[in-house]
Amino acid sequence: MSDAFLTHLRETLGRIEAEGMMKSEREITSPQGARVAVAGRDLINLCANNYLGLADHPALIAAATQAMADHGYGMASVRFICGTQDLHRALEQRLAAFLGTEDSILFAACFDANGALFEPLLGPEDAVISDALNHASIIDGIRLCKAKRYRYANSDMADLEAQLQAARADGARHIMIATDGVFSMDGYLAKLPEIRALADRYDALVMVDDCHATGFMGPQGQGTPAHFGIRADILTGTLGKALGGALGGYIAGPQPVVDLLRQRARPYLFSNALPPAVVAAGLAALDLVEQGDDLRTRLFDNARYWRAGLTEAGFDLLDGEHPIIPVMLYDARKAQAMAQRLYELGVYVSGFFFPVVPKGRARIRTQMNAALSRDDLDEALAAFTQAGRDTGVLS
Repeated sequence: MSDAFLTHLRETLGRIEAEGMMKSEREITSPQGARVAVAGRDLINLCANNYLGLADHPALIAAATQAMADHGYGMASVRFICGTQDLHRALEQRLAAFLGTEDSILFAACFDANGALFEPLLGPEDAVISDALNHASIIDGIRLCKAKRYRYANSDMADLEAQLQAARADGARHIMIATDGVFSMDGYLAKLPEIRALADRYDALVMVDDCHATGFMGPQGQGTPAHFGIRADILTGTLGKALGGALGGYIAGPQPVVDLLRQRARPYLFSNALPPAVVAAGLAALDLVEQGDDLRTRLFDNARYWRAGLTEAGFDLLDGEHPIIPVMLYDARKAQAMAQRLYELGVYVSGFFFPVVPKGRARIRTQMNAALSRDDLDEALAAFTQAGRDTGVLS
């Protein structure tokens, strides 16, 4: 590799660091949980997507262990060659039943699912209309397809209708509206009832990425469409958050959609099948989720308690009802300093800043989970108050 190229990379990294936007990683030496061990210290964990606390659940560990004994460690193949086991189809059918769709199809991650979705389904005669704050995977997936692209301001229904009118005026054959069910940096829910109504008015499809909702939003945790009592045409989601926290994504929808994706979705056709242990644990997670009203109650009780405590302490929060509760700091360096001080005080959080969020919108995104105790939350609130004073966030 040329010295000039390496110098260019070092200079880029130097600029990132000088702007206070260098991301760092800490090595966890314990299972993921409400508390984690880092460098020999026990820390309260407030930044995992482990909403229901299932990442270290004994039932999932047992299911994964048994699957390795019965079905092996890895598939060493893609699905259509010799990578499909009975477990894969069992999970796909179980997910479809849980979500109320005809079928589903598994991917290595929801990033792959969103990357796979648009190209096989939409051609140059079609249109896709995307919320401006959609996840990067939706944005990348749309870039890969040949459909005409439109974008509407975040949750702005007047703008969405204007884009639908523009797509119809441009002669679009089929129109798909793509949105996150929950916008993960803010914890805001998409306006799915209004989106569904507009889609029906303009004969459009609705695709929802429900990664930050499946398992805990709506009846039995069926997600944001169920939460609002509306129908989404296509759902994408993950096993990597509330459903055990490992890896794996899916697309769920009508049978012809799933069948065509099996034939044409490139991340599906050219990626190894999910390992048996992950698939078996996903099935076990769905068992727990379907019977998990107590976990969901505890999760949202924790979220209300945490939000009230931060508000009383004087922090600037984004409004919302979701277990994602962002503490707004606006400056990247301040977010880094606050996260570091909290680490010193025994709380694991991460600063979020550009390019993860827009410039000038830096924050610490706290996330509740059902495994956190009230003592954990009280200890964390005291640490937040101390760190806020120490860093000048609180007066």
